[in-house]
Amino acid sequence: MEESKGKEDPRIARISSSIRIIPDFPKPGIMFQDITTLLLDPKAFKDTIDLFVERYKDKKISVVAGIEARGFIFGPPIALAIGAKFVPMRKPRKLPGKVISEEYSLEYGTDKIEMHVGAVQEGERALVVDDLIATGGTLCAAIRLLERVGVTVVECACVIELEELKGREKLSDKPLFVLVSST
Repeated sequence: MEESKGKEDPRIARISSSIRIIPDFPKPGIMFQDITTLLLDPKAFKDTIDLFVERYKDKKISVVAGIEARGFIFGPPIALAIGAKFVPMRKPRKLPGKVISEEYSLEYGTDKIEMHVGAVQEGERALVVDDLIATGGTLCAAIRLLERVGVTVVECACVIELEELKGREKLSDKPLFVLVSST
């Protein structure tokens, strides 16, 4: 498994310090990782995108699949910079055309993630992007959805990893690259 970029790059400290922690949101006991403060810091936001682009620019990735909603913030600039298309992975009933979907488990119940039929082609190479990995359920569903149509998922990329929730373990053999680990 790929480990975090590490503290050797000074950009990581700036990114980490720009993420605001909101205690007890959206419910008691949750320490919410708020990336809106990162977005308010143009240098930290640019550093975040640059670190991902530096990593993926030479990996022959043709698809950047961004997971709703915050994967839509980081995915498009990465896709543009590496010359890939951006494919939104959405919650049910949000895409207007014909879709394929993949169900995944939540703490209480299930949810689905969808993408347009024909958005990706068999044989393409994809990067899956989200802001954060917690339990890994959404990333796993995105991987399964892409692989069902013959796409190779090269790696998953997240700004933040909540290590204590062990989402990385659910990804099995899929590499995960994160910039900031939160415990």
